[in-house]
Amino acid sequence: MSIIIGILEEGLIYAILALGVYITYKILDFPDLSVDGTFPLGAAVTAMLILKDVPPVLTLLLAFLTGALAGCVTGFIHVKLKVRDLLSGIIVMTALYSVNLRIAGKANLPIFSKETIFDNAFLEQAAPEAVKPYLAVFVLLAITVLCKILLDLYLNTRSGYLLRAVGDNDVLVTSLAKDKGMVKLAGLAIANGFVALAGCVYCQQKGFFEISTGTGAIVIGLANVIIGTKIFQQLHLVFREKDGSGRIKRQRGMRATTAVILGSLVYRSCVALAISLGMAASDLKLVTSVLFLIILVMQCQLVKNSEN
Repeated sequence: MSIIIGILEEGLIYAILALGVYITYKILDFPDLSVDGTFPLGAAVTAMLILKDVPPVLTLLLAFLTGALAGCVTGFIHVKLKVRDLLSGIIVMTALYSVNLRIAGKANLPIFSKETIFDNAFLEQAAPEAVKPYLAVFVLLAITVLCKILLDLYLNTRSGYLLRAVGDNDVLVTSLAKDKGMVKLAGLAIANGFVALAGCVYCQQKGFFEISTGTGAIVIGLANVIIGTKIFQQLHLVFREKDGSGRIKRQRGMRATTAVILGSLVYRSCVALAISLGMAASDLKLVTSVLFLIILVMQCQLVKNSEN
């Protein structure tokens, strides 16, 4: 049971990160490597605020806004300064390493003695005793589902449709008298906001900030997105709604955001399985890289099969 709880906790945290990566990778077609710096940025801001007795719930919003600001910097470098997308992310990722150290003051900052969204007086009194061992999972599930719902609602707005159009056909956005650069900048801001929010939640769940927590975050996020969009959506799951007479009045497939969340849980399960088979915890990055390679190979095979 403890292994399952661990998979759910880690999977849901990285599912929030994957929602951000989904925006840049699948919608904008933008290789945003600044994710490796934005994730610990959210953690650094959270640790600093909590040590200053800022309410833990408020740190979620502040971390999101800080990540959105970092995304705006990446977008500004790319859109206004005409730097290539890949290099823009690398520049911001490198700069954020020093920024994160400056915010936190040191490479490791514990917050064990402070209240968090997982451990506070309200939950201690309100939660039944039988639920307390699973309290972190319920809190994470609520945050992840809320992020998914908000992202789905945004993508169905006019701004959300423009964001999708930029990734598919930016000429169409220009023909609508819209600045494709500003639309792309807004997408990067939202994406990095989600990544920083994931870092915020990770910090509060673990009880500390560590400067190296962002290493490989983009790989994990991409793996989650690819698993979700290429495996779950390849299953062509269809949900049918029937009227009173039993006839199908509407059918819809699985939303991409739902698939990304499921992909994160599957990916974390694979990592947990590898460790349970004898891999040391220090081999986690190696396991992550191998799994990502396998996923990429599977993706290539799926593409070839679909073309044939």
